[in-house]
Amino acid sequence: MRSTCPINLSLEIFGDRWTLLVLRDMIFTGARHFRELLNGPERISSNILADRLAQLVEHGLLTKAEDPSHRQKVVYSLTEQAIQLVPVFVQLGAWGTRYLPVGDEYAARGEVLATGGPAAVAAFMDELREAHLGPGSRRRPAPAGPAIAAQMQAAYTAALDRAGGGRPAAR
Repeated sequence: MRSTCPINLSLEIFGDRWTLLVLRDMIFTGARHFRELLNGPERISSNILADRLAQLVEHGLLTKAEDPSHRQKVVYSLTEQAIQLVPVFVQLGAWGTRYLPVGDEYAARGEVLATGGPAAVAAFMDELREAHLGPGSRRRPAPAGPAIAAQMQAAYTAALDRAGGGRPAAR
């Protein structure tokens, strides 16, 4: 008999590193196309990526649609279920930053969310809703000032610059 424990059921979806890394890249770097996800820093193989994307669509965490800018491409979008995972990713990142040898550029992104607290996390989730679910999907008005995603990218880029710029700014 299959366990109905919520942790077990969740691990059936998220129990391998690739699934979480695909979601991470979509959430934190804005990757939406197969090729963008394929070129992530961990270098996932194309067959594993195709499988994970299909599983995420099947489980309702992503949607897949034709890319209006290119007939032979598809664009993947986060669903509300996936956006609800942002606080989990923030906590995983905070734990990793505290206990593991994390690169400064990655810690810088997380610091933006940690410093901003729950309000920054909520604002970032709304930015994702607008980008992935469409205009009018925010739950609250956009706060004044730069977007959280822009702040995270600026922190990432600044950390890369301090370290000598060894990686591309898009990641």
